Amino acid sequence: MAEHMQIGEVAERTGLSQRTIRYYGEVDLVTPSSRTEGGFRLYTDADVARLEVIKKMKPLEYTLEEMREVLDVIAELDAGPPAARRAELTAQLVAIRSEATARRDRLAKRLAAAESFISQLDDHAGPPA
Repeated sequence: MAEHMQIGEVAERTGLSQRTIRYYGEVDLVTPSSRTEGGFRLYTDADVARLEVIKKMKPLEYTLEEMREVLDVIAELDAGPPAARRAELTAQLVAIRSEATARRDRLAKRLAAAESFISQLDDHAGPPA
């Protein structure tokens, strides 16, 4: 049986705020696996893994809908689909990876520009004390 965690422990494990985790629930990206009798959200390790994927997509500027699509492909692959469907999902995953690589490359260029800017400021003012 899967161990259930309350939102505070999930926040601690993921580094996401409780508010962010609740928001992802409101937009149906991560639904708590169950609730206590008092209505508190309960999450499993699978829910935490889903949140970790979302957290990794954020810097790459995925929209909520794009995140949902990626998460759905991953979930369906994890469920062990028939061979024909697995081939379709694997092809989708290859396209997702290609897009993620392009987004990462754009992010790397922006980071390099920021580093260059900081270096230019240092040239004018000297390094920080």
